[in-house]
Parts: sequence; C-alpha cells; structure tokens
Amino acid sequence: MPVVRADHLYKVFGRQSKVAVERLADGSHRDTIADLDVTAAVIDVSFEVQPGEIFVVMGLSGSGKSTLIRMLNGLLDSTAGSVEIDGVDITTLSQKNLLKLRGEKISMVFQHFALLPHRTVLENAAYGLELRGLPRAERFAKAKETLALVGLEGWEDKLPEQLSGGMQQRVGLARALAADTDIILMDEAFSALDPLIRRDMQTQLLELQATLGKTIIFITHDLNEAMRLGDRICVLRDGRVAQIGEASEILNAPANEYVERFVEDVDRSRVLTAAEALADAAVDADAPQVSSDTLVADLYTSVSTSDRLRVVSAEGDVLGMVTRESVLASLVRDENEEAAK
Repeated sequence: MPVVRADHLYKVFGRQSKVAVERLADGSHRDTIADLDVTAAVIDVSFEVQPGEIFVVMGLSGSGKSTLIRMLNGLLDSTAGSVEIDGVDITTLSQKNLLKLRGEKISMVFQHFALLPHRTVLENAAYGLELRGLPRAERFAKAKETLALVGLEGWEDKLPEQLSGGMQQRVGLARALAADTDIILMDEAFSALDPLIRRDMQTQLLELQATLGKTIIFITHDLNEAMRLGDRICVLRDGRVAQIGEASEILNAPANEYVERFVEDVDRSRVLTAAEALADAAVDADAPQVSSDTLVADLYTSVSTSDRLRVVSAEGDVLGMVTRESVLASLVRDENEEAAK
C-alpha cells in the first residue's frame, strides 16, 4: 500500500473556488478563469508514493509545488480531492487528530532552516520531540544520535548563528530524523545553499536514505537536483501534472514539449546509468565488472582503460556489456526516434 496518496487534488484560493474547480475539471486553463477572481494553485493532481521512495516534485515558481506539499500534511485544506497517509484520509480528520498524525507520521525540513535562534543546536534538534512531550533526557539522547548522523557531533552547544548555512540545514535535517517519522517532507530544503554545499547535502541525504529508508517527498525547482535525488519525479506545470516517471524516463521519453524543453540542458551523464548504456554485444565473462547503477559519467575512465565492461545488477545478475560506443550513444537521443514523433 502506498504511504502517501494524492487523489485528484485541487487547491483554489478565492470565494468562488468550487465553481473554479468545476471549470478546471472540464479542462479550462487557470488563466481562463480570471473572471472568477480566484487563484488556482493545484489542479487535479494525483500520485502515489511507495514506502522508502524519494519522490521529487519539481516545477518553476508558480507551478504549485509548495502549495501541494502543504496540502500533504494538512497545513492547507484541499478545495477538492483527498490526501491519504497510510490509508487515512487526512482531509476528513479533526484538527486534534490531524495534529496527532503529523506528530507521529510526518516531519518537515524547510528551505530557510526554521531554527530557533535562542536555542542551542541540540535543543533545536530535539524541539519536535519536546512538542511531543518526551522527557528531556530521552529527547536529548535521540537528538544527539541524529546530530551525529548528519556530521554535527561536537556542535550540540552552539547557537544557530555560529553555524554556516549548510550546518544549519543539517540541524533541520537532524530535527526531522529525530522525530523518527516514516515520512519526511522537504520543501526546497537545499535551495538557499551555495552550489558545493548543496551537492554535499544531496550526497548526505542519499547516504542517509540508503541506511534509514525513509519515505521522502522532496520539492525543488532544480531539474538536475530532481534527477539526482528522485526515484521518481513529478513535473508540475501551472498547477497540473506534466509527467511522472523515473529520471531516465523523463530524460529519454518526455511526455510533451514542455518537459522536453526542461530536459534539454540536463547533464545526461549524471543521470543515466550503466544499465541504460548497454551495448548489443555478447557477454564477456573475463571483462572487468561494473555495477548497473554506476553513472555514465563515472564510466568514462573505465571504458578508456578497457574496451568493454560487464554490467552486474545489485543482485549479482549479469545484465550485459557496455562499450565506449554504447556509453557515448547513451548521451545522444536517437534522431530517428525524434523524427518519428
């Protein structure tokens, strides 16, 4: 069963929101309902997120992604549609039960850290547990564990102003992990960071996810970030879903011209893997071995020193071979396929 399920979600701000939903459901673009004096932020959005998945929602400013994530934890009511968390429709819950579900099931990491400036790193990391009513010793012990996970051991007594931006965001991540919820919502969590620190945080998130297996819904406007982090990606445009799929699917088979323009400037070598660069060649049992999830970018050196590599899955199954030619070919979309569209 999916951990999170959105079913035909709408969020329309304004007094005539119900009328707006009816017109939007009939296919009207949000720009054509200006006469109703409403703002349609999320329009007929449906998806499911599986346990342990990193599900990335991406889109430009105004696409509805930040509104959507606030609907997923009940901070914003839906105009129409439903949100299920572990099979429970949160749109039907009382405020008391919604707060209880949030505390037990969902944590959130914000773009601008949202740390309390007068509290220490340890106190900030333990804050969610304090709201839940855990004893001081228990919540501090848990917070220390998660601070160590994100590389902040020894910084517990510092104030937020004494930390760099990247370190402050690590505190925010530690706070979410300390809450020990199954679901973590991350709203543009790394957008305020410098590029190098941002990439370090992405790497750390992937490493933590490999160990902890949380269900993460990650909001971003950066397609390269979405491609790197997401098991699947939901592309939003003007409040509607433009495409949902794995990174390679969106890269190689964009659903429409809008998505195709989006992916034009993506570094394909940082998205595609050895499994997607297989050659039409017989398996050579003596060839060097490479993991199927190795990025094409990391294959360059290997195929320069060896004519071919044997690609093996995580389960140890041999999937085939990669060669210099197949690696290069994977970086260029098939022109014949393009012409046939």
